[in-house]
This record gives sequence, C-alpha cells and structure tokens, in this order.
Amino acid sequence: MHFDERVEGRYRIYTGAIEARQGDGYIAAVVVNRMGTEFYPGREAYRDDSLACGHRWESPDAALQYALTRAREVIASKSAMLSC
Repeated sequence: MHFDERVEGRYRIYTGAIEARQGDGYIAAVVVNRMGTEFYPGREAYRDDSLACGHRWESPDAALQYALTRAREVIASKSAMLSC
C-alpha cells in the first residue's frame, strides 16, 4: 500500500494506491476532507475506495496521480457550486 496526503486550499486530500488482489497492478483510492475550524469541525466531502471502477494501474505512482487528479476535480466542482 502506498499513501499520500496533502492540503489544497480548504481541503485535505488523502490518496492511496492499493495492491490488487490478483497482484495485477494497483487500485486508486481517495478521500477529500473539508478542513474545519475551532467551532466547525471538518467533514468528509468525498470518498471513493475503488476509483475508475477498480481499474488497475501499473505503478503506485500512476494510481496516486489519478487519485489526486480526481480529488482536484471534486474540489473544483464543489467550489463552483459554492460560488453560485
């Protein structure tokens, strides 16, 4: 298992590359949490434990990059909804 964590704006992104059961690549996973404040706790904004319907990437780096790209898309769509 390979994991990465980063903060982008008001969101904390957790990405993962998990070895497939058959040993034929890595499955991408992502969790996006909205960061909170002292008075308003953060909460999960998005989670997908099997991105792209369980597609297998050849390397953990490729799976992590896909998960990060998907997280950024989710954040952008949520930001667009909030600006309306």
